[in-house]
Amino acid sequence: MSMFSLFQISGSALAAERLRAEVATSNLANAETTRTPEGGPYRRRVVTFSSQPASQFHLLLADSLDGEATQPAGGVRVTGVADDPTPPLRRYEPGNPDADGDGYVAYPNINPVQEMVDLMGAERAYELNASAIDAAKQMIQQSLGILK
Repeated sequence: MSMFSLFQISGSALAAERLRAEVATSNLANAETTRTPEGGPYRRRVVTFSSQPASQFHLLLADSLDGEATQPAGGVRVTGVADDPTPPLRRYEPGNPDADGDGYVAYPNINPVQEMVDLMGAERAYELNASAIDAAKQMIQQSLGILK
């Protein structure tokens, strides 16, 4: 694995965590949205990740031929952003224009505490990957300094 693969791996994680933070922020912002263009209340969104494993054969072949990999060396891949299947919360508000025939209004099933924890987790993971990029950059700079 080349030193530059670290940038690809951490870069993919940075992009994934940025999306996770954006989705958590959107969930928080729409926690009280009872009407959407699709109809019904806002649905909580959830980001799913998967690992993007490095192909050992590909890395060995790339290192032996020209030293440059043509596909990512691994990392994180966003597999999707999906609606949470949890049913909406129903509150009795007969005067609300979005109330159904029984006087209940459907609200998004969003827990602000859970969203804040997700947001803090995304922030922390983003910081750790940025630190990994800085460390790799410093190692490359030190290696170049030794070769002078």
